[in-house]
This record gives sequence, structure tokens and C-alpha cells, in this order.
Amino acid sequence: MRFKGLTKGFFLLILFLVTWAFFTILGPYYSAVLWAAILAVIFHPMKNRFRAWLGEKNGLASLLTVLVICLIVFTPLAIIASSLAVEFNVVYTNLQNANTPMPVVLADILQHLPEWARTFLAQHDLDNAADIQRKLSGFALQGGQYLAGSAFLIGRSTFSFAIGFGIMLYLLFFLLKDGAHLVGLILESLPLSKYVKHHLFMKFVAVSRATVKGTVVVAVVQGALGGLAFYFMGIGGSLLWGALMAFLSLIPAVGSAIVWVPAAIYLFASGMLWKGIFLVGFFVVVVGLVDNFLRPLLVGKDTKMPDYLILISTLGGMEIYGINGFVIGPLIAALFIACWNLLSGRDHQGNADEIDEEFIEEGKTPPEL
Repeated sequence: MRFKGLTKGFFLLILFLVTWAFFTILGPYYSAVLWAAILAVIFHPMKNRFRAWLGEKNGLASLLTVLVICLIVFTPLAIIASSLAVEFNVVYTNLQNANTPMPVVLADILQHLPEWARTFLAQHDLDNAADIQRKLSGFALQGGQYLAGSAFLIGRSTFSFAIGFGIMLYLLFFLLKDGAHLVGLILESLPLSKYVKHHLFMKFVAVSRATVKGTVVVAVVQGALGGLAFYFMGIGGSLLWGALMAFLSLIPAVGSAIVWVPAAIYLFASGMLWKGIFLVGFFVVVVGLVDNFLRPLLVGKDTKMPDYLILISTLGGMEIYGINGFVIGPLIAALFIACWNLLSGRDHQGNADEIDEEFIEEGKTPPEL
């Protein structure tokens, strides 16, 4: 005896369980899957141009696109990472061997603090240059011992990163080759109207492209300008600080100020007044202009979201999802707005975004074996 609707309900339960289990399996490599999908979206037009040049050889065009991505994206990152390791080693050695004026400068700054603050620092042996140097050397030594003791964990993390990177490249190739067909299958399975499915997918594509391309461009420009400013001001480890500023520029509105403000204070406290004034002016005017001009132009324009929403969603996304959050946060916010606009009727069949016909036709082509 079968109750009405029991079969359908049981199937939906099975569908939910296997879907949950599938995403659980993908969980350890969600970053690899995410970035493979995002890079496939960004470089899909390049793959189409290669395919046209190669006589519609989709697999060869996809492989060539992956090689180009490795050449223009990952090779420079590897070179920068090796240079950063050298810079970090120099900074670490200088701290450990007391080959830096930082303790003297810090001691001079501390003398201008209120009495209660100087008393507190004196209780913790931080009221003179010798004590500060001893503390910095101790921190450097402890850091080196910690890294040495964590060699196994570091090695395991490096191995996991290498595996994830390999999976990402592997998925990227197949998403470039068969991505249009997979998207077609997914959209066909969704119980939504055609214009709603197309509109949400195009919103995902636009926000992914704008967020990654815009954020990367802003980060590279800010990091390069900041590193050059530090180099000409005679601040050691300019490449290291430039890379740190590029990374911190992922946080809108705050970003590189976390690095250059203490550097400016250091210059003023060292008596290098004009260098400090130049550094402050350079970052406020030039680097600030880059952030205020490029970020809205590259990110806000295509995502069609206000700057404050991009800021909040980026910070919230990074708080929850880590470094991947600078893409996931704005993406969720954009889809949230798109869904509510569809529900309210603000976005409708007459003004919703449509997938271009070339992509639809490509999706109808069966995957190459």
C-alpha cells in the first residue's frame, strides 16, 4: 500500500542526502573547485578565440588556455613568492642580529607617551632601546624555533596545497572544454523559468569577473606603487612590504594603510620629516586615488552594487570564508539583490540578462571524449 506523495517525498529525501554527501566530499577542495570555476569564467573568451584560430579544436584550445594562464598568472606569482622568501629572511636576520634602527626609534616614540603608558611599558621591560631589541630578537628566535618545530605541518600543508593546485588545473581544463555543456545541463535541471535562470547565471559571471579582475588590478597597482615608494624612501624590505600592501588591499577602504601609516610614523620619529610628509602625501593622493577611482570603475560598475555593500560583503566574506571571501562575499550579495529584484518585479523578462547565443550553441555540443 502506497500513500499519495510518499514516493516523491522519499525521492526528494534521497536527492537531498546524496547532494549533501556530494558537497561534503568536495569540501576539502572547495577552494580548488571555486577558483577553477572562476578562472574558467574569466578566460572563457580567450579559449573561444583560440578555438577559432585552431579550427574549432576545443580540447586543444582549452589546453593552450591553461598553459597561458600558468604563464601569465602563476609563473609571476611563483617568482614573487621566491623573492619574498629572500626578503623575509633578510628582515629576520636583521632583527635577530640587531642590525636595524627600529628599537631606537621605538624608544624615542615611547618617550612621548603619557606617564601611565610609560609606566606600563617599563613594567614589561619595553621602556628603552636595549630592552626593545632584546624582545625583538627573542620574538625572532621564537618564530624561527616555531617554524623549525612545525616543519612537518608546513610540509603537509605544502603537499595539500600542491594537490589542490593540481586539482584546480585539472578541473580548469575540463571546465574550459566542457563548461558550456555542464552549465546547460545545470540550467536545464533547475525548476525555474528560462529568464530567471539566465539572469542569475549572468549575474554570477559578471560579479566573478568584475570582483577578481578589479581586485587583482587594484592590488597589483597599490602593491607596486607602495613598494616603489618604500624603496625610494630607503625603507628595507620594500618588496615584502609591497606584497603585504597588495594582499591587504583586498580589504576596501583600509587596505594598505595598515602598512604605510606605521612606516610614516617611523619616518617622522626618525627625524626624516620630508620623507614622512612625502610618504603620507603619496599614499593619500596617489594610492588613494587608485583605490577610489579604479575599484568603483572595475568592481562596482559591473557588479552594479554600491561601494558600502561591496565593503561589507567583502569583509564579511573574508571573515567566514578566509581569502576566498573577497569573491564569495560580493557574489552572495549580488545574487541576494538579484533574487529580491526578481521577486519584486524590478527585474523581469523584459530587462533580465540573457546568456549569449554563442555560449548556448556551444553548450549544445556534446563533450569531446
